[in-house]
Amino acid sequence: MLETVRGDRLEALYTVALAMGLRQGEALGLRWDDIDLDAGVLTVQATLQRVNKTFTLAEPKTARSRRTLPLPDRVGDSLRAHRTRQLEERLAAGPMWEDQGLVFSTRTGGYLHGSNVTRDFQRILAHAGLPQMRFHDMRHACASLLLAQGVQPRVVMEVLGHSQIALTMNLYAHVLPEAQRDAAISMNAVLTGNT
Repeated sequence: MLETVRGDRLEALYTVALAMGLRQGEALGLRWDDIDLDAGVLTVQATLQRVNKTFTLAEPKTARSRRTLPLPDRVGDSLRAHRTRQLEERLAAGPMWEDQGLVFSTRTGGYLHGSNVTRDFQRILAHAGLPQMRFHDMRHACASLLLAQGVQPRVVMEVLGHSQIALTMNLYAHVLPEAQRDAAISMNAVLTGNT
Protein backbone atom coordinates (compact mmCIF):
# COMPACT_ATOMS: atom_id res chain seq x y z
CA MET A 1 0.00 0.00 0.00
CA LEU A 2 2.79 2.45 0.89
CA GLU A 3 4.46 1.78 -2.45
CA THR A 4 1.19 2.44 -4.30
CA VAL A 5 0.53 5.69 -2.43
CA ARG A 6 4.06 7.03 -3.06
CA GLY A 7 3.76 10.46 -4.70
CA ASP A 8 0.04 10.82 -3.89
CA ARG A 9 -0.86 14.21 -2.39
CA LEU A 10 -2.01 12.40 0.78
CA GLU A 11 0.90 9.95 0.96
CA ALA A 12 1.92 11.41 4.33
CA LEU A 13 -1.59 10.93 5.75
CA TYR A 14 -1.56 7.21 5.00
CA THR A 15 2.03 6.87 6.19
CA VAL A 16 1.23 8.62 9.47
CA ALA A 17 -1.95 6.58 10.00
CA LEU A 18 -0.19 3.27 9.43
CA ALA A 19 3.08 3.99 11.23
CA MET A 20 1.68 5.96 14.16
CA GLY A 21 -1.62 4.14 14.68
CA LEU A 22 -3.69 7.33 14.72
CA ARG A 23 -7.45 7.32 14.53
CA GLN A 24 -8.77 9.03 11.40
CA GLY A 25 -10.02 12.03 13.38
CA GLU A 26 -6.66 12.35 15.15
CA ALA A 27 -4.78 12.33 11.85
CA LEU A 28 -7.17 14.79 10.19
CA GLY A 29 -7.03 17.04 13.26
CA LEU A 30 -3.23 17.36 13.22
CA ARG A 31 -1.90 20.89 12.93
CA TRP A 32 1.64 21.83 12.00
CA ASP A 33 2.06 23.13 15.57
CA ASP A 34 1.59 19.50 16.72
CA ILE A 35 4.63 18.30 14.79
CA ASP A 36 8.29 19.07 15.48
CA LEU A 37 10.18 17.63 12.54
CA ASP A 38 13.55 18.72 13.94
CA ALA A 39 12.96 16.93 17.25
CA GLY A 40 11.16 14.09 15.44
CA VAL A 41 7.96 14.09 17.49
CA LEU A 42 4.23 14.30 16.84
CA THR A 43 1.71 15.31 19.52
CA VAL A 44 -1.92 14.29 19.33
CA GLN A 45 -3.83 17.21 20.86
CA ALA A 46 -7.14 17.22 19.00
CA THR A 47 -9.44 15.16 16.88
CA LEU A 48 -11.45 16.40 13.90
CA GLN A 49 -15.17 15.90 14.31
CA ARG A 50 -18.13 16.86 12.19
CA VAL A 51 -21.15 17.98 14.19
CA ASN A 52 -24.27 19.27 12.46
CA LYS A 53 -22.37 19.54 9.16
CA THR A 54 -19.74 21.74 10.81
CA PHE A 55 -16.14 20.68 11.35
CA THR A 56 -14.61 21.25 14.75
CA LEU A 57 -11.43 20.28 16.56
CA ALA A 58 -12.32 18.52 19.81
CA GLU A 59 -10.45 17.03 22.73
CA PRO A 60 -9.05 13.55 22.06
CA LYS A 61 -11.16 10.52 22.94
CA THR A 62 -9.51 9.94 26.34
CA ALA A 63 -6.81 11.56 28.47
CA ARG A 64 -4.37 8.89 27.23
CA SER A 65 -5.31 9.73 23.65
CA ARG A 66 -3.46 13.02 24.15
CA ARG A 67 0.08 11.79 23.56
CA THR A 68 3.47 12.67 22.14
CA LEU A 69 5.12 10.08 19.92
CA PRO A 70 8.54 9.82 18.30
CA LEU A 71 8.43 9.90 14.50
CA PRO A 72 10.03 7.10 12.50
CA ASP A 73 12.42 8.61 9.92
CA ARG A 74 10.19 7.48 7.03
CA VAL A 75 7.25 9.36 8.55
CA GLY A 76 9.33 12.51 9.09
CA ASP A 77 10.56 12.40 5.48
CA SER A 78 7.02 11.94 4.23
CA LEU A 79 5.78 14.89 6.31
CA ARG A 80 8.59 17.13 5.03
CA ALA A 81 7.66 16.33 1.41
CA HIS A 82 4.00 16.88 2.27
CA ARG A 83 4.73 20.30 3.79
CA THR A 84 6.49 21.35 0.58
CA ARG A 85 3.56 20.12 -1.51
CA GLN A 86 1.11 21.93 0.75
CA LEU A 87 3.05 25.20 0.47
CA GLU A 88 2.80 24.90 -3.32
CA GLU A 89 -0.97 24.36 -3.00
CA ARG A 90 -1.18 27.40 -0.74
CA LEU A 91 0.55 29.55 -3.33
CA ALA A 92 -1.75 28.21 -6.06
CA ALA A 93 -4.86 28.87 -3.94
CA GLY A 94 -3.84 32.46 -3.22
CA PRO A 95 -6.55 34.37 -1.35
CA MET A 96 -8.83 31.30 -1.38
CA TRP A 97 -6.50 29.57 1.11
CA GLU A 98 -8.17 28.87 4.49
CA ASP A 99 -5.34 29.11 7.00
CA GLN A 100 -6.32 26.50 9.59
CA GLY A 101 -2.74 25.32 10.20
CA LEU A 102 -3.81 21.80 9.26
CA VAL A 103 -1.27 19.18 8.26
CA PHE A 104 -3.80 17.37 6.08
CA SER A 105 -6.17 19.70 4.30
CA THR A 106 -8.06 20.27 1.10
CA ARG A 107 -6.21 21.98 -1.74
CA THR A 108 -7.43 25.28 -0.28
CA GLY A 109 -6.45 24.59 3.34
CA GLY A 110 -9.86 23.47 4.62
CA TYR A 111 -10.79 20.42 6.65
CA LEU A 112 -10.73 17.09 4.86
CA HIS A 113 -14.01 15.19 4.97
CA GLY A 114 -13.47 11.73 6.48
CA SER A 115 -15.73 10.03 3.94
CA ASN A 116 -13.70 11.52 1.08
CA VAL A 117 -10.49 10.24 2.67
CA THR A 118 -12.04 6.79 3.09
CA ARG A 119 -13.16 6.79 -0.56
CA ASP A 120 -9.62 7.76 -1.63
CA PHE A 121 -8.21 5.02 0.63
CA GLN A 122 -10.44 2.45 -1.11
CA ARG A 123 -9.13 3.64 -4.50
CA ILE A 124 -5.56 3.20 -3.32
CA LEU A 125 -6.25 -0.29 -1.97
CA ALA A 126 -7.86 -1.34 -5.26
CA HIS A 127 -4.92 0.04 -7.23
CA ALA A 128 -2.53 -1.88 -4.96
CA GLY A 129 -4.53 -5.09 -5.44
CA LEU A 130 -5.42 -5.22 -1.76
CA PRO A 131 -8.83 -6.08 -0.30
CA GLN A 132 -11.14 -3.33 0.89
CA MET A 133 -10.72 -2.33 4.51
CA ARG A 134 -11.61 0.53 6.77
CA PHE A 135 -9.25 3.46 7.35
CA HIS A 136 -9.29 2.37 11.01
CA ASP A 137 -7.75 -0.95 9.99
CA MET A 138 -4.42 0.85 9.51
CA ARG A 139 -4.52 1.49 13.27
CA HIS A 140 -4.95 -2.25 13.84
CA ALA A 141 -2.15 -2.97 11.37
CA CYS A 142 0.15 -0.61 13.29
CA ALA A 143 -0.50 -2.41 16.57
CA SER A 144 -0.10 -5.85 14.99
CA LEU A 145 3.16 -4.87 13.30
CA LEU A 146 4.58 -3.41 16.52
CA LEU A 147 3.67 -6.48 18.56
CA ALA A 148 5.02 -8.81 15.87
CA GLN A 149 8.32 -6.90 16.07
CA GLY A 150 8.52 -7.62 19.80
CA VAL A 151 7.48 -4.17 21.03
CA GLN A 152 6.16 -4.47 24.57
CA PRO A 153 2.33 -4.36 24.84
CA ARG A 154 2.56 -1.44 27.29
CA VAL A 155 4.42 0.61 24.67
CA VAL A 156 1.86 -0.35 22.01
CA MET A 157 -0.88 0.78 24.42
CA GLU A 158 0.83 4.18 24.73
CA VAL A 159 1.34 4.53 20.96
CA LEU A 160 -2.34 3.84 20.33
CA GLY A 161 -3.50 6.02 23.23
CA HIS A 162 -5.51 3.23 24.84
CA SER A 163 -6.69 3.96 28.37
CA GLN A 164 -5.90 0.47 29.70
CA ILE A 165 -3.47 -2.31 28.84
CA ALA A 166 -6.38 -4.78 28.96
CA LEU A 167 -7.94 -3.10 25.93
CA THR A 168 -4.72 -3.44 23.95
CA MET A 169 -4.26 -7.05 25.01
CA ASN A 170 -7.85 -8.02 24.23
CA LEU A 171 -7.69 -6.46 20.76
CA TYR A 172 -4.28 -7.81 19.77
CA ALA A 173 -3.87 -11.10 21.66
CA HIS A 174 -3.84 -12.91 18.31
CA VAL A 175 -0.40 -11.45 17.57
CA LEU A 176 1.19 -12.67 20.81
CA PRO A 177 1.62 -16.41 20.09
CA GLU A 178 4.42 -15.60 17.62
CA ALA A 179 6.05 -13.32 20.19
CA GLN A 180 5.70 -16.04 22.81
CA ARG A 181 7.45 -18.53 20.50
CA ASP A 182 10.27 -16.02 20.02
CA ALA A 183 10.50 -15.63 23.81
CA ALA A 184 10.75 -19.41 24.21
CA ILE A 185 13.54 -19.55 21.61
CA SER A 186 15.37 -16.71 23.39
CA MET A 187 15.00 -18.42 26.77
CA ASN A 188 16.25 -21.68 25.32
CA ALA A 189 19.35 -19.88 24.02
CA VAL A 190 20.03 -18.48 27.50
CA LEU A 191 19.49 -21.86 29.20
CA THR A 192 21.68 -23.76 26.75
CA GLY A 193 24.41 -21.13 26.66
CA ASN A 194 23.90 -20.44 22.93
CA THR A 195 23.48 -16.68 23.27
